[in-house]
Amino acid sequence: MEEEKKERNITSDELKKHNQPSDLWISIQGKVYDVTDWLDSHPGGEIPLLSLAGQDVTDSFVAYHPPTAWRHLDRFLIGRLSDYRVSDVSKDYRLLVAEFSKLGLFDRKDHITAFTLLFTCLLFIVSVSGVLFSSSPLVHILSGGLMGFLWIQSGWVGHDSGHFRVMSSVGLTRFVQVLTGNCLAGISIGWWKRNHNAHHIAVNSLDFDPDLQHMPLFAISSKLFASITSRYYDRKMNFDAVSRFFISYQHWTFYPVMCVARVNLFGQSIVLLLSNKKVPNRGQEIAGVVAFWIWYPFLVSFLPNWTERVAFVLASFAVTGIQHVQFCLNHFPSSVYVGHPCGTDWFEKQTSGTHNIDCPPWMDWFHGGLQFQVEHHLFPRLPRCHLRKIAPLAKELCKKHNLVYSSSSFWEANKLTVGVLRAAALQARQVGSPVPKNLVWEAVNTHG
Repeated sequence: MEEEKKERNITSDELKKHNQPSDLWISIQGKVYDVTDWLDSHPGGEIPLLSLAGQDVTDSFVAYHPPTAWRHLDRFLIGRLSDYRVSDVSKDYRLLVAEFSKLGLFDRKDHITAFTLLFTCLLFIVSVSGVLFSSSPLVHILSGGLMGFLWIQSGWVGHDSGHFRVMSSVGLTRFVQVLTGNCLAGISIGWWKRNHNAHHIAVNSLDFDPDLQHMPLFAISSKLFASITSRYYDRKMNFDAVSRFFISYQHWTFYPVMCVARVNLFGQSIVLLLSNKKVPNRGQEIAGVVAFWIWYPFLVSFLPNWTERVAFVLASFAVTGIQHVQFCLNHFPSSVYVGHPCGTDWFEKQTSGTHNIDCPPWMDWFHGGLQFQVEHHLFPRLPRCHLRKIAPLAKELCKKHNLVYSSSSFWEANKLTVGVLRAAALQARQVGSPVPKNLVWEAVNTHG
């Protein structure tokens, strides 16, 4: 009877009906799986499964899971998709992933984590030494900047570890995650993984991708003016008088806000850890964040006066703001959409929603692999040391299928991002009653 059940034919229309947390089916390579009971145990969290529920998820499964994950699928098998089809794009994409796997690229990390950890350690020692052993205000400010640079580097380790095992064992990888994320940077790695997995699955979906949901401060599309509901935060993103005012000037406020954007990550980490949402290893996560809020204020307290303390904190926040800017450059200039991510055009959505930053090889360490945003989204398990060498293959695949492959210099990406923000700001000003203007604004934003 069980074998007959697994051989039953299921249509795509029937598959679509099973898209709720209490009844969740997915299809992978023409086989249908009931993963309802797996939802709470899924290592990547419940959000990816809920976002793609009732769909063929083959491409995203191939992208995010190592070969060892395939052997766990049979226990969920309930039938076969009778009208299963594979697009030419998906065929080529899966062949490319298989080729990378045969070459061992997903397993070879070329010691990038060790180098980054050593560099992070050096930055920490120099920054702390500047505070403790110098009386110069300039050295103290520079030490704050180095602390911010340390947070950027620790962020790259945390980012890598969320996509693949960066150390020799799972336990050691977990230790490095908590150390570099929670303890050194004050950011919950559990929060980051939850947020980042949602972003990757639904890249540039205005209602599913949390990385585009910055109301009331920012809106990159007039579609957000309809006060759509965030499926990540489960709340309405109201476009009211307050948000319209802020958005109307967002192309001016973007960089100042990025200088203190770290505060948002601190807050979101704490909110998640204190919520009733499922957080794996919550005790470790909380202990790590508490450790940060002990050592960082304690270090700042060694500075001689409040002026230098504030300057140190602002310098550390402003420098790490470079990383926040880069996150925006990688997606704000790209196309957006409203609605559920679709498993059958996963490749197309990843390429249309990402933007590369052109830079010479000697700058790769600075960008942490995110300069190859297209490649990273297509092959998220691939260590960043390989992204430059496989970039021509990804670009050729996009060209073959007439798909977007967007890239520009760092400065040009900044111009594009500010341009997107300015366009949305001007549209926001035209909604409802006018926002109070001033002569400076009129001079800079005059049309014609």
